[in-house]
Amino acid sequence: MAHQYQIGDRVQVYLNSVWFDGTIVHIEPYSQHRSFHWVELDEVAQALLGVEKISVFNPKNIRKL
Repeated sequence: MAHQYQIGDRVQVYLNSVWFDGTIVHIEPYSQHRSFHWVELDEVAQALLGVEKISVFNPKNIRKL
């Protein structure tokens, strides 16, 4: 069974072969079994990637801290 994430959860997202820390700020349902998880990245990740928020669709690319 897939993990159920909630707004405010601390997570890591997988980008460019690296895990980055962040916080879920919005969840957009896509289907009965999948959602887009909008993650506000921590300051270090924002500086490295040049973005503040990112949406994660693939459940393999997100994990709870």
